[in-house]
Amino acid sequence: MSIRPRRSALYMPGANSRALDKARGLDADVLILDLEDSVAPTAKEAARETVCAMVAARAWPGRETVIRVNAPGTAWFDTDFKAACAAGPDAILIPKVETACTLFDIAIRLREADASPHMRIWAMIETPGAILRIAEITACAEDPATRLDCLVMGLNDLAKETRARLTPGREGMLSWLQTTLIAARAYGLDILDGVCNAIHDTEAFEAECRQGRDLGFDGKSLIHPAQIAPANTVFAPDPQEVAQARAIRDAFAQPENAGKGVIALEGRMVERLHARMAERVIALADAIAERATSMPQSGN
Repeated sequence: MSIRPRRSALYMPGANSRALDKARGLDADVLILDLEDSVAPTAKEAARETVCAMVAARAWPGRETVIRVNAPGTAWFDTDFKAACAAGPDAILIPKVETACTLFDIAIRLREADASPHMRIWAMIETPGAILRIAEITACAEDPATRLDCLVMGLNDLAKETRARLTPGREGMLSWLQTTLIAARAYGLDILDGVCNAIHDTEAFEAECRQGRDLGFDGKSLIHPAQIAPANTVFAPDPQEVAQARAIRDAFAQPENAGKGVIALEGRMVERLHARMAERVIALADAIAERATSMPQSGN
């Protein structure tokens, strides 16, 4: 089982060269290099050139790199998308995805740009229309040409569009989060929770991470480097969970259990489905450990 850790996905403003350079030493699993919301219209061209040059130079080894382009239909989208394809990030994040047609159009553009076959497409889910058509959007993953790989919740935009309040516990948004997560899982997609605006409230941030983890999210999108370590901790399996997973896997691997669907282990009944869940926990823990060894040493 191959898994790519996506516990922490930090938005990096594409117009801030100093921040992009500092990101070399940050322990985020994913860097989302932003050409959209964080970049003023007058700075978009320079931001595009800077981000794409750094991506092409593989400036952030050990991290998954994602370029967030401006939304389809804007004056910058075509140029952003072509430049991103040429730079070759791990993925391109498309804002304001509301219909399957958007993703099928992206598939055509990928082919026309002769984009690397390894490059994936991520989709922002941040409008009421996207929530209403989420099954249609995620079903696009069945067509390999769309390269759809991951969804990212945009809760600030959803709050703006719906007038829902961003309250502790996010009661007004739970149905959106759960509906989108179910749709993502139905088609084998990863999904990241939305950002937490409370940069300096560590307790509130960690609570939101735990909520997202318990709902089933793979990780969280972040707006500040201080949020990386808590997100990495919360969305990683803890040592006890990994030890239990290895025990389940090893028990089912015993010859006497080869044909069994259910076994007794440490005083409880364990099914084959628990063995498959255990395999994922182990694969995630191993992938996190492997990523840590691939990170450049501090000061290099």
